[in-house]
Amino acid sequence: VVLRPASGSRQQEDAPGAADGLALASDPGGSLNFLAMVENLQGDSGRGYYLEMLIGTPPQALNILVDTGSSNFAVAGVPDPDVTSYFNPELSSTYRSQGIEVTVKYSQGSWTGVLGTDVITMPKGLYGSYTINIATILESENFFLPGVKWHGILGLAYDALAKPSSSVETFFDSLVRQAEIPNIFSLQMCGAGLPVSGSGTNGGSLVLGGIEPSLYTGDIWYTPIKEEWYYQVEILKLEVGGQNLELDCREYNADKAIVDSGTTLLRLPEKVFSAVIQEFSSGFWTGSQLACWDRTEKPWSLFPKISIYLRDENSSRSFRISVLPQLYIQPILVIGDNLQCYRFGISSSTNALVIGATVMEGFYVIFDRAQRRVGFAVSPCAEADGAPVSEIEGPFPTADVATNCVSSVSFHEPVLWIASYALMSLCGIILLVLIVLLLIPPRCQHRYTDNDVVNDESSLVRHRWK
Repeated sequence: VVLRPASGSRQQEDAPGAADGLALASDPGGSLNFLAMVENLQGDSGRGYYLEMLIGTPPQALNILVDTGSSNFAVAGVPDPDVTSYFNPELSSTYRSQGIEVTVKYSQGSWTGVLGTDVITMPKGLYGSYTINIATILESENFFLPGVKWHGILGLAYDALAKPSSSVETFFDSLVRQAEIPNIFSLQMCGAGLPVSGSGTNGGSLVLGGIEPSLYTGDIWYTPIKEEWYYQVEILKLEVGGQNLELDCREYNADKAIVDSGTTLLRLPEKVFSAVIQEFSSGFWTGSQLACWDRTEKPWSLFPKISIYLRDENSSRSFRISVLPQLYIQPILVIGDNLQCYRFGISSSTNALVIGATVMEGFYVIFDRAQRRVGFAVSPCAEADGAPVSEIEGPFPTADVATNCVSSVSFHEPVLWIASYALMSLCGIILLVLIVLLLIPPRCQHRYTDNDVVNDESSLVRHRWK
């Protein structure tokens, strides 16, 4: 080995979605042609999967990153050295500025823009044009990075994460309202076993309004959405090579567990990550080194299968999704004629367990917002060398885990705002008393810090590119 520096319940027997009144692509009378959305994505897990979109009048074509871990629709609004195209509002007769500045800050990047509205169409999406809230990015730092082929971001999470406030209607909420489609979308990313950040792109599908049967095999297993901000789910346990990590289930959900296409890796809370990794090379585990083998060798036998247990809709049962090494030991670089180098597709996290693209590439993932659940089914494109690299099995009893593995208090931004207002009010009362008693006029001044801007480590930037 050469080390180099790193430059549900199950769906019932009827057709999926039939109980919800969804129009399937296979239904000749259906109002939604889901087959038209198959293979409408391009990209890879290293740089994200993106959808072509036409914005404004006349239309300007841009590639938009699909991100289930954020909620704003934003596009480059001025030239940038790392993007090949941008949206020019002055060239669109249908653009309307709202004059509201919005800033989104990540742990390793940020952007600032202005909110407006314009019409969009999707060549391989829903038929028709729709008026959408759109942020034009005027300034950014470490957001658009060298080599990316997208020019904006499509946040598909809930309006609780929308900036500057939840009153900004999200892209998908606008589609549900205007196109009158079911409140459900599904996502398939087909990069399993293929080079990360290579010169080409892989395919994928974003199905808006339902489920396309050709994109999965077997049954769909559903786990409840615990809270509607991110797609937060409940992890019950992890197994590595069939061995239970034997951790308290709350460790897996500290402080949240989410399904996020905008994060490259499988991210694990630090205590869980430490339990997963074995002695190999600290540099490889942390992402600072690649491991290289002769191109004739395959390293898969050196690494175990990893299984994640999710609570079923029937809370007394669970199911597990498993990924083989072909998904999380990812080819990334060829050195000379003989060496193929790989990176480790799992990282530690200080604030979440994130089921990112590394795992999602093994499955067809259904975001059923109408019934507040996330579904997983085996994706037929999740194969390497002709063999499947992902599995779903169940049901399993949950008698050996707690009845609730998620903290009852969710310390996300709305709660923090309430707490900050309460503290500021208390500060004001104390100062008023001091003024009255001491006749001294001190001021309670709030100084803005990084905490006043969103610090969303789970989405997009952190751990995306190595």
